[in-house]
Amino acid sequence: MKPNDLTFDRALVEKYDRPGPRYTSYPTAPRFNAAFALDDYRDAVKRSNAEASPKPLSVYIHIPFCKSLCYYCACNKIITHKTEKAVEYLDYLKGEIAMQAEMFDTSRKLTQLHLGGGTPTYLTNDQMAELMNALDAAFTLERGAQREFSLEVDPRTVSPQQLRELHALGFNRLSLGVQDFDPDVQQAVNRTQSEQQIQDLIETAREVGFESISFDLIYGLPLQTVESFTTTLDKVVSMRPDRVATYSYAHLPDTFRAQRLIRPEDMPPPERKLELLELTIGHLQAAGYVYIGMDHFALPDDELTRARDNGTLQRNFQGYSTHADCDLIGLGVSAIAKVGDTYSQNAKVLSEYYAALDKGQLPIQRGYRLNADDHLRRDVIHQLMCHGRVDFAEIEAAHDIRFRDYFADALAGLDELMADDLVSINGDALVLHPQGQLMMRNVAMAFDAYIVADSKERRFSRTV
Repeated sequence: MKPNDLTFDRALVEKYDRPGPRYTSYPTAPRFNAAFALDDYRDAVKRSNAEASPKPLSVYIHIPFCKSLCYYCACNKIITHKTEKAVEYLDYLKGEIAMQAEMFDTSRKLTQLHLGGGTPTYLTNDQMAELMNALDAAFTLERGAQREFSLEVDPRTVSPQQLRELHALGFNRLSLGVQDFDPDVQQAVNRTQSEQQIQDLIETAREVGFESISFDLIYGLPLQTVESFTTTLDKVVSMRPDRVATYSYAHLPDTFRAQRLIRPEDMPPPERKLELLELTIGHLQAAGYVYIGMDHFALPDDELTRARDNGTLQRNFQGYSTHADCDLIGLGVSAIAKVGDTYSQNAKVLSEYYAALDKGQLPIQRGYRLNADDHLRRDVIHQLMCHGRVDFAEIEAAHDIRFRDYFADALAGLDELMADDLVSINGDALVLHPQGQLMMRNVAMAFDAYIVADSKERRFSRTV
């Protein structure tokens, strides 16, 4: 399958657009539980350090603060103008960094760093420097070509000069939260930013040498029309970011209080979202962008596209990646980690996060250790999400099973998708078809042993 093979069939999209996990992990977050304790995490780190070739390290840091509320947002965030809160949070972060670093072998390089939020650029550049110095003192940071240090940027909070300083601190990748250029849409979701602000940041980022620039867009927002979003896409294409992530807005005002501030009469009809999705796919592909998978597009010469072509694409909690599998350390309130055969998550409430660190304990509140069946199914879902196919022989060799026997029920569950020509079994491989690319989450759900139980416990976003 070529990476740009993606077709949009309105009838099939409507048929299969149903709730389902995004599979940034398997098992997914509903499986995490409080029975997973600090000792389980420490044991996972010890096993990881003891491997013949320990994995490199990746760090995710959650900065929860925002100065203003974006009405669409469903992230773990704290809206405040009290900048002293960031000073306190940074002190706790530095303590957590030191505690985590003590556990990991110093020979293991930290090759990936991602700051998310909230708004990472809520921190001043002096505070960001303090954070980077703490990481540098605690871990062995990658200095060469494998270094991938990124942060999410709210364009309203950063000047071109600040961007230069962030690059000097070692960041080499940016993700800009654009969402939509239309002024009426921006006002409807309380996120007003000018096209010129974005353009100035793009020019500065390229001038100082950021290696990758990504735009985040959201379709399905209030007041969006095909005409208005066409204009937004035209502006995106003219700025030529290396990557574009296009997210479907999930309007769940009963779950997320901020979304109740959106006027119901401003919400587009359900069919509009499909029109916008079809528009986005056609527009970006016509402009030369390649569909990577799961909402992500990249330019033909981007390393994500090359990884998709040569079969080395990876997927983790931050999305798609070109790096080999790392052990992921989660820092900050609500941050998720993946170390060895475990997942774990920090306290989601700031006071509980602080309370654990005040006791000299890591703020891990829940987690999960994978069993053999979990490992097997995770590999199947990973192949599907990253390569658009599952090689039976490869899975059989890695897990000592007969694929068709072990997954007889899962394969039977694909009958309807195969009848609709979304996927097929070609020899000894399960292969996604061009019209099945948008429904890869539906295919993955057939191999999810927990999907029925998890769907009762959690309301997932829709699969398309």
